[in-house]
Amino acid sequence: MDIERFETQLKFIYEIDKVKLVLRKSRLFDGSRQENDAEHSWTICIMAILLQEYSNTKIDILKVIKMLLIHDVVEIYAGDTFLYSKERDNAYINEEIAARKIFSLLPEDQFTEYLELWNEFELKETDEAKYASVFDRIEPILQNYKNEGYIWKEYNITKEQIMRKNEHIEEGSKKIWNYIKGIIDKSIELGYLKE
Repeated sequence: MDIERFETQLKFIYEIDKVKLVLRKSRLFDGSRQENDAEHSWTICIMAILLQEYSNTKIDILKVIKMLLIHDVVEIYAGDTFLYSKERDNAYINEEIAARKIFSLLPEDQFTEYLELWNEFELKETDEAKYASVFDRIEPILQNYKNEGYIWKEYNITKEQIMRKNEHIEEGSKKIWNYIKGIIDKSIELGYLKE
């Protein structure tokens, strides 16, 4: 065992534990409180494993899980930027700086691997990144549906905004996107969301 390498990896683990302190706007499915980034990552990993039969293509599920587990650790330094905020357009720049900083705690080979995985997820060009993105985006939609549009109402979010920011879900799973469109329409009928 290379003790120096192992201790370097432990430093990274200790640092990313801070992801548990990063609060998202979304609330848990039961509405009791805000979700943190670690809970979000765990939930969407379970979703990705459980629902992989709905992927448009055959995917490498381990690669997907890696992406989902690391995609938000950058928010330890960059903070969580609400999907529908004006700041979201510039979030990538701050998050890339944060990605380089946090992954630099790792040994060089893992730094390269994790930074590449993070970028792949952000670019959404590969089958795995497209599939991973499905769950990053549907979880808050489902949370809002279960919470009677709590965050949608608080921030005056409209159907048009949701469709524009999330239509790429279809690239990872047409079946899930069709279901989510139904949830969005039902949310309007129930008064959880504005047209």
